[in-house]
Amino acid sequence: MKTRATPLNPQNRFQPIVTDRQYDDGWYQDPADDTCPDSLATEVVDEQVRTIISRNQSPDVPFDQSINPYRGCEHACIYCFARPTHAYWDMSPGLDFETRLIAKPNAAEQLRRELDKPGYRVSPIALGVNTDAYQPVEKHREITRDVLKVLVEYRHPVSIITKGALILRDLDLLSELAHQGLCSVRVSLTTLDNTLKRQMEPRTAAPATRLKVIRELAAAGVPTGIILGPVIPFINDHEVESILGAAAEAGAERASWIMLRLPLELDELFQDWLQRHFPDRASHVMNRMRDLRGGKSYDAQFGRRMTGTGPYADLVRQRFAKRARQLGLNLHQAEPLRSDLFRRPAGEQIGLF
Repeated sequence: MKTRATPLNPQNRFQPIVTDRQYDDGWYQDPADDTCPDSLATEVVDEQVRTIISRNQSPDVPFDQSINPYRGCEHACIYCFARPTHAYWDMSPGLDFETRLIAKPNAAEQLRRELDKPGYRVSPIALGVNTDAYQPVEKHREITRDVLKVLVEYRHPVSIITKGALILRDLDLLSELAHQGLCSVRVSLTTLDNTLKRQMEPRTAAPATRLKVIRELAAAGVPTGIILGPVIPFINDHEVESILGAAAEAGAERASWIMLRLPLELDELFQDWLQRHFPDRASHVMNRMRDLRGGKSYDAQFGRRMTGTGPYADLVRQRFAKRARQLGLNLHQAEPLRSDLFRRPAGEQIGLF
């Protein structure tokens, strides 16, 4: 299916009744039938949320608070670790994840309520970690921009991870935050190959566009880095050095990497994608993945789920560190985002009278 990463919609793990989706009844199989869609439109429903800040206790990530303005992601990255979360909403982690989105239109309003609570403790909020805050639907919904406006008003620290060029729309807010030491951005950069990008991340910005995003953010004074991830054996691992070089040339200051993760339903989806796009090396990829994960497709244990273990993981780590050092990336410890500027505007206004 054009512009989508997977044609599959496997049963989610919480459904007690499983139907046989492999049975061919001829529906939508006739290539001469012009009623057969070559793409599938995105559906968006609204959810009025009661809470918007999620708390995290994982030692593998550098934040303990996050906000996701959307559930599901139209970027349709086949490797997305967040796909299995769609099962919580009684939807499939497959095609549903890419096409049936949930938006949170009251996110900014709810954020204001939570920041106004007397017991709220300030720490950086990671924006768009589970699903991209700058996916295409944000262009007209502007939920992410509304959230950023609240963070600017409250002088609250925020870090952002994105593949979307739409982030440049909000350069006015990001630069205002950055000039106060309240903002940093990481651009996810997975490949410099446009063909691989279209296969792997069909609705994301092109590699050259992401490099442009890095350049413009850096020029505006926003501390910017990249996440090189996921590293996929025999698919994009040969690009480690070239991706780092392109990012550094564009103005990135920092870089990190993540190994491919295949939790729950993502295992089936990714292996189907491999067979469709890289049948000649699919078995090699999965054999290497099992080498990384103690004989399994995935190991969720903290401390190794993001990188894997063994000689191959060590080699990627060494290659990454060597090239990053040569390019001057990560030379100095990143300055922590400031938390001491936080204010509650409503409370200050009341205090004047």
